Amino acid sequence: MTKTMQNYRDYYAILGVDRDAPAEEIKKVYRRLARQYHPDMNQGDKEAEEKFKDISEAYAVLSDADKRAEYDQYSRYWHKKGFPGKATRPSKPWENGKERSGDKFDYGQFEDFESFLDQLLGRRKESRVATAADFNSRASVSTADPFRPGTTKVAYTVSPRPARKDIEARLTIPLEKAYVGGAQRIRLEDGRSIEVNMPPGMVTDQRIRLRGQGIEGGDLFLKITVEPHPFFKIEGADIVCSVPVTPSEAVLGGQIEVPTLDGRVKMSVPPGVKSGQRLRLLNKGYPVDEGDRGDQLVEIQIVVPRNPSLRERELYEKLRQIETFNPRTDLPV
Repeated sequence: MTKTMQNYRDYYAILGVDRDAPAEEIKKVYRRLARQYHPDMNQGDKEAEEKFKDISEAYAVLSDADKRAEYDQYSRYWHKKGFPGKATRPSKPWENGKERSGDKFDYGQFEDFESFLDQLLGRRKESRVATAADFNSRASVSTADPFRPGTTKVAYTVSPRPARKDIEARLTIPLEKAYVGGAQRIRLEDGRSIEVNMPPGMVTDQRIRLRGQGIEGGDLFLKITVEPHPFFKIEGADIVCSVPVTPSEAVLGGQIEVPTLDGRVKMSVPPGVKSGQRLRLLNKGYPVDEGDRGDQLVEIQIVVPRNPSLRERELYEKLRQIETFNPRTDLPV
C-alpha cells in the first residue's frame, strides 16, 4: 500500500528565493531573515521563533551543495505519482552504458519528509530499548545441559546508554565585558571550569549554546545577564549617557571630553545647547550584526557651581547687571 508523504516543506519558498538562486543570494536572504526573526529580537513571540527555526533548517540544506542537490532530487521524485511507494530500479550496464538520473538512491525508503531530513542532516532518532523477546528472536540458546561439552552458554547484559541532557546556567557579566566579548573562564555548579569564547555585543537574556558541554554529550546553554552600569545605559543598539556642562559651556559651546566604551573622545557642543538635549556620536554605540554599530547619545545636563569663588561671584554679578536674556518672558501665565 502506497504511503502518503507528510510534512514536506518547500525550502525555496520559506526563504523566498528561486530554485536556481545562487549560493550568495541564499546566504544574503538568510542573514536578513535570521536577523528579522531572531528570538533575541522577538522575545516571547512564538510565531517568530518557529519562523526562525524554519529558515535555519532551510538554510542548513540549501547552503550545502551536496544536501541541496539531494533535496532537489528528492523534491522532483516526490511530485511523481505513486512516490514513495516504489523503489527506483537500478540501472543496468547495457542501458546506454550510463547510470540513469535518479537511480543513485532509493527515495522510496523514506516514510515521510522528516525521515528524509534525518538522514540528510545526520539527525539521530531515538533508539528503542531492547527487550528479552528481541534477543530470543535473534539468538538461539541451547536448552541442553549448559555444561555439556560441545554446547555454548549465551549470556546477555543490557547496559542502557545514558541519555543526553541539555542544561542551562546563568552568567552575569559587566557591561564592558559584554561589549567586547572574548575569552571568559566560568565555573559550573557541577564543579567544572571551562573557558568560553564570548561574542561581542551580548545583551541580557541572550542564550549562548556550548555544544557537548551538557550531561552525557548534551548541550550547555548560558543565559546572559548584563549588569546595570552606573554611567552607560543600553537602548536597542544605542548607548545613552548624561554629561554635565557649565553654564558658560552651554552658552558659548566648544569642545568637551565624553567617556565611551572605547575610551574618552572629543565632542563639539553647539552654542546655546539646552539642558536635556541629546547629541549624537556616530558609530559609538553597541555592536550589531555584520559588524555594524549603533550610536552613542549624549544627554546634556547644565550644572551650576555650588560654591563659586569670590572672583566668579563678582563676574556673575556683572553678568547679571548687563545680561538682556530673561528666560521667564514667555511663561504661559
